[in-house]
Parts: sequence; structure tokens; C-alpha cells
Amino acid sequence: MTDSAHTPVQAPEDDEDYGLEKTMSEHPEPLPHVVVVGGGFAGMATVRALKDAPVRITLIDRRVYNTFQPLLYQVATGGLNPGDVTYFLRGLRLKQKNVHVVHEHLVEADHAAKKIRLLNDHWISYDYLVVTAGVTANFFGTPGAKEHSFPMYTRSQAMRIRDNLFIRLEKAAKSKRADDGLRVVVVGGGATGVEVAGALAELRTAGLAPAYPEIHGDAFEVKVVQRGGEILKSFAPKLRAYATQELRHRGVSLHLGAGVAAVEREAVVLTDGTRIHADLTVWSAGVRVHDEVSEWGLPQDDSGRIRIGDDMQVEGLPGVFAAGDIAISPADLPQLAQPAIQGGLVAGRNIRALIDGEPLQDLHYVDKGTMAVIGRRAAIAEINLPGGRPLRITKGLAWIVWLFVHIMSLIGPRNRVTTLAGLVTRYGFPFHRRPIPIVGDVPTVRPPRSRTAG
Repeated sequence: MTDSAHTPVQAPEDDEDYGLEKTMSEHPEPLPHVVVVGGGFAGMATVRALKDAPVRITLIDRRVYNTFQPLLYQVATGGLNPGDVTYFLRGLRLKQKNVHVVHEHLVEADHAAKKIRLLNDHWISYDYLVVTAGVTANFFGTPGAKEHSFPMYTRSQAMRIRDNLFIRLEKAAKSKRADDGLRVVVVGGGATGVEVAGALAELRTAGLAPAYPEIHGDAFEVKVVQRGGEILKSFAPKLRAYATQELRHRGVSLHLGAGVAAVEREAVVLTDGTRIHADLTVWSAGVRVHDEVSEWGLPQDDSGRIRIGDDMQVEGLPGVFAAGDIAISPADLPQLAQPAIQGGLVAGRNIRALIDGEPLQDLHYVDKGTMAVIGRRAAIAEINLPGGRPLRITKGLAWIVWLFVHIMSLIGPRNRVTTLAGLVTRYGFPFHRRPIPIVGDVPTVRPPRSRTAG
């Protein structure tokens, strides 16, 4: 090994050392510098909206990849590989030369001086700033929830659920107790909770039951806990009823009407006093803004979200924009992918308008509808047709629509092809009869070290 392998890499001292001055170097005049913090749905949309704009773009993200969160539950339940739902952010440079990607973390901002400080203590100046840093799991102060439950908002969290799923199954297979198995409690009856519960139920019935003959069928349970009296509250009553029926048909137990009072290592305690045995607790009950956002000098509402106007500009800070789950506009749009994408597009277009001296446009959100999948050939979809008429579909047709929308929403042809192959082999005929899950990382069984006489 050469000496250079032990030489620490010298960090750059300012934004020029990041190579930003090389971007669009054919222009004699310095181009306006747009800094986008966060590479999620909103951040990617902002960057793409500025593809042909005369600007330099710096995209900053704590991770080197974009995550397609609507399919994370497939990773958590062994249906897809983690790489199927992620996209290398530096891949944007292949088609968009005015973007530069920096793998770092925002620490603070000086908006008067128009610059931000990163975790490595380097400052980057900006002409326009767009904050799209996303959110994290919200435990609502529930005792034990952070310590003993598994959120599913990032790729690493989904992989952690998958790993613990198979660790527990292997442990149960070795147990001499007939009732030792895997009891999963999913907290939250929204789309994410319903989808992960449905996927686990199908995995249990079609894949894991024959693979683990040591585990009695009744010892592998999937339960959903929802504080309200119904699941999927944002959907029409007809669609909620269908989803409820399908989950119960797949052997998922629903505990409705009581919230979670506490999460223990092997149990979930409800507000009505019920104590549910839980070998694995998946938390999908809500999201919140990261704590460090309060250090960024941006106005926040009571929940911590950044306050913006309809033009996506942060209140009181011209030239500073925010979009996605981290922001809240007067319209108070839901924290979903489509509002994030449309908000990011408007932010990017308004930056171009400011550069060109044109009036800004407001976000006029187009609600295309929502959907959720319960399992193979079972989904619900509410599609808003032109004229405002909703089209509500269920069963196999909704499942086909769900499949098409999610495949086409992925970034990059490789992700679309591999994800389609993964979902076909999990749900398609005749593969669904013998599904082989993508297993987690179960600890290796190692023999004891031999002891030699000294």
C-alpha cells in the first residue's frame, strides 16, 4: 500500500474548490448560483426545471442517491433490491451539465450574506436557495417508540426492517416453543401501513410458510393499529371498505379506534389498555421536520415546517424557496410526492423568472389522485379526471394502474427494468406461487475459535 493511502484528503475551503467555477465555464460572465438542499422529489424537480437556464446549480444532499420512497415497503419485505428504488444523484450530470452534486449536510445559513455553512465548516454562497431537505419519522412523543420500533422512511431503515424480519424468523425456527414465531405490528393505517401489512401477509402465506415449516402458521401474525376508526382516511368510503375487506381476507388483523400509548421491546401498549405482543413493530404513523431546520434561519409553523407563499418563496426572504414535505404553503397541501414535484417545478421556474425579470407564478396544484396497493391483484385508486370527476377503481384494474404509475415514476431505465422484473416475479403468474424473497443480512453462524496450547 502506498503512502498516499494514509494521507488525509484536504477539504476545500470555499465553494470554488468544489469545482463550481468550472461549471458552464464557457460563459464569460459569472452565472447566477442556485443552491438546492435535498435530492428528493422536490429537489430533483427544481433541478430539472433549470436544465436550460443560464445558471450554475449545486445540489446538496446528505446521501449520494435519490430514494423512491413509495416502494420502500417492497425493500422492507424482500420484494425488491435496495438499488432498484435509488438513483445515483451524480447521474444527473449525464444529461444536465449545469448541475454539480455535493455530498454534504446543511448546518446553518446566513441569509443576509446569502451563504450557507455545511457540516465540514465550508461556506457556499448563493444567489438563489431552494430548501427541499425532506422530513423524518414522527413518534409523537410516544414512550419507547424511537427505541423499539422501526420507521420506514429511508432506504437504510427499510433494509433494517428486512434484516430483523429474517433474524427473527431464523430465531423462531430454532425455538422449541410451538408458539414462538413472528408477530408484526404495523402502527398507522395510512397508505404506507396498509401496503407494508399487505406485503407481509402475502410474504407469509405464499413464501415463508413453506420455507419455515418449523413455525406454526398461527405464530406468524400481522396486525395494523390505527387510532381512528377506519384505515386510509383520505380515501372514499367505498375504497376504504374494499381495502379493509382485502386485508382481513389476507389474514391481517385490524385494531381500530385506539392509539399507541407505549412501545416496548416485545409489545405495543394501546391507549385503551390493550397489550399486543410484537416481535417487530413497524412505525408508519406520520412524519415531522428534522430538528436542525430550526438552525437554518427560516420561518416555521408550529409543526416545524417552513412557511412559504404560493410562489414557493420563503416568507420574508426573497430569492429563498422551499418545497416538498418540509414546506407549508397557504394551501396546506398534503405531504405527498405530487405536491413536492409540482412545488419543485414552480420553484425552479420562478428562479428563471427572477433572472429574466418576469413575474412569478403561483403553484396551482393539480391533484391527480391517490392510490394504495394491498397485494397481488388488489389495490385502490382514486383518479381525478378532467372536469373534477373522480374515477374510483379497485381490484386488478387498480393494481395494474398502480404498477404502471410506479414503474414510470422511477428515475432511470435500469431502475424501471429491474423493478418491473422484481414485481413481476413477486406478483405475476405463475411466479407468485413460489416467491423467493430477497433475504436480509442474518448474522453468520461461526464456529468457536480453537484454543491451542501455549
